[in-house]
Amino acid sequence: MEVLDLSDLREQRLKLIEELRKEGKNPYPYRYEKEMKVEEIKKKYNHIDAGELLENDVFKFAGRVMSIRKHGKSAFFVLKDDTGRIQAYIRKDKVPEGKYDEFKKYMDIGDWVGIEGFPFKTHTGELTLLVLNFEILSKALRPLPEKWHGLKDKEVKYRQRYVDMIANDDTLKTFVTRFKAIRYIREFLNSKGFIEVETPTLHPILGGANARPFVTHLNVYDTDMYLRIAPELYLKRLVVGGMEKIYEIGKNFRNEGVSYKHNPEFTMMELYQAYADYTDMMKITEEVLSYVVKKIHGTTKINYQGVEIDFTPPFKRVKMRDFIKEHLDVDILEDPDEKLVEVLKENGVDVMVEDKGHYIDELWSLVEHHVIQPTFVLEHPVEISPLAKRHREDPRVTERFELIIHGRELANAFSELNDPVDQLQRFKKQVELKDMGDEEAQMMDLDFVRALEYGLPPTGGLGIGIDRFVMFLTNAETIRDVIAYPIVKPMRFEDEENLFNSDE
Repeated sequence: MEVLDLSDLREQRLKLIEELRKEGKNPYPYRYEKEMKVEEIKKKYNHIDAGELLENDVFKFAGRVMSIRKHGKSAFFVLKDDTGRIQAYIRKDKVPEGKYDEFKKYMDIGDWVGIEGFPFKTHTGELTLLVLNFEILSKALRPLPEKWHGLKDKEVKYRQRYVDMIANDDTLKTFVTRFKAIRYIREFLNSKGFIEVETPTLHPILGGANARPFVTHLNVYDTDMYLRIAPELYLKRLVVGGMEKIYEIGKNFRNEGVSYKHNPEFTMMELYQAYADYTDMMKITEEVLSYVVKKIHGTTKINYQGVEIDFTPPFKRVKMRDFIKEHLDVDILEDPDEKLVEVLKENGVDVMVEDKGHYIDELWSLVEHHVIQPTFVLEHPVEISPLAKRHREDPRVTERFELIIHGRELANAFSELNDPVDQLQRFKKQVELKDMGDEEAQMMDLDFVRALEYGLPPTGGLGIGIDRFVMFLTNAETIRDVIAYPIVKPMRFEDEENLFNSDE
């Protein structure tokens, strides 16, 4: 199989660029007055009849050349922008003298071009732009992979996302959908009186979640710092300070594995509302998710991996205790630890840290996949909820829920623990777990306890995983498809260059 020689192709295109410059033409001009996008053109002109020419509707358009079909003194070519693709038609007798020869000589697939022309429909009914003039806006030195057939390694789409977006319209659409979804979340929360805030990404003390951190070093103070695993404790400090309805959308970092639902760098939305509890958080979760799904899809029912997922409120509610008992015949509140361990071993699970909280976590992992439709799993035991308030009717569990959809956690929420004495004891338990070898246990944060001693009002808190939510919105099989630049194993540049070949 002949290997595609990128260096030869680059050299050919570099020569074309040099020739353009000798002719006084800039292959990389500074700007272009684009007047319409593909989406707007199609909306405005799709109604015209086959063979109809709108010669008086002249406008400027710009995009990337995706294909070219030359026919002697004319050519059809396809242009792409961030809303779609449209065909263009250039004919020697319709452009200024010498321009068609310039097109034939210098235009390549992958180039950015600006055209001036008008719309018409071909006899086969395809909306097309008839070119009256054009300008090369950026010469591409590298050819595009032919419909991705030139890939040896599927991971190249994650390593060179820009090429994936060029070649695959669905990839570009996915990221447009992602950023629209974040905009709609903000739109919804702002309309409810929430204020968007910022908290630190570098933390001196680890907290807000149970996870293994990334450690870095702050030279100016000669001290280790942690990339945040969650903004929770800083956000609650703002509520102590008097802010009543706040949210933050930002990156969290957890030094853990990569899977279809995990990336070490991920995006979360966390909000806190004073005078609210976890039942209020259920309501706002239902409202914000259904709002965004409907804005994106026009309905609250979507198809995900062949299954209809219904985001119409209210969502189903089940107690964690009841769900585990139904599927594993073990009571996480009443049965002794030995019984929990026995059930885990029967299911092939060995727990690294011998602690009831870890037993319960592992039992839940065995049954989580049974939850398909949006479901609030309620009342997690105190052992696995160090920042949640004890349930007002059963102190063995907390006022907490996780929203599970299609077997994965999408949201987590509490009636926030605001008793400083109770919080101090929970932190001490976390320290004990860390001493037992639990690398994900939280640290003692005495400043946070001090903040609680100044008084945190009754507060509801909620976190939603943006990446996992976008997976549902875009029918993505893996989280890596909805993160523009997911974590990949480092590779030498020269080795990455060899991931393409001519026609595999």
